[in-house]
Amino acid sequence: MSLVPSLFGGRRSNVFDPFSLDAWDPFEGFFTPSALANASGATARDIAAFSNARVDWKETPEAHVFKADMPGLKKEEVKVEVEDKNILQISGERSKENEEKNDKWHRVERASGKFMRRFKLPENAKMEEVKATMENGVLTVTVPKAPEKKPEVKSIDISG
Repeated sequence: MSLVPSLFGGRRSNVFDPFSLDAWDPFEGFFTPSALANASGATARDIAAFSNARVDWKETPEAHVFKADMPGLKKEEVKVEVEDKNILQISGERSKENEEKNDKWHRVERASGKFMRRFKLPENAKMEEVKATMENGVLTVTVPKAPEKKPEVKSIDISG
């Protein structure tokens, strides 16, 4: 039995089923890459390329540390670059899975294609000492920080 009337796009869904992902969404299509692409002239692929790679950035007393989930990618498929002495760029490409004529796809949720993320780092970042590692599908980029310069204090003797 449908609890969502068919006049909302003809979808049949049970709103009481927490596993039903086909519930009617009144904002569907407004904020998708294809809708944004239509507004800006860019392709949906171009817009998705910037949003597909999720990255955490934390700052420790010694370094800026970036962690990005890259499941299924080899380190050869990911590039870490420094640009203009203060911009860190992480990019790569996830290949699309080969489709066979006889295959019947039920759901395609994994993204494929190019991705890129750029981060402007503060002046204290030592961009010439950037290190990157890839382990268990997680890319970790460490950008050491220059030690904070403490102002020199010179005592002056008071005469008199």
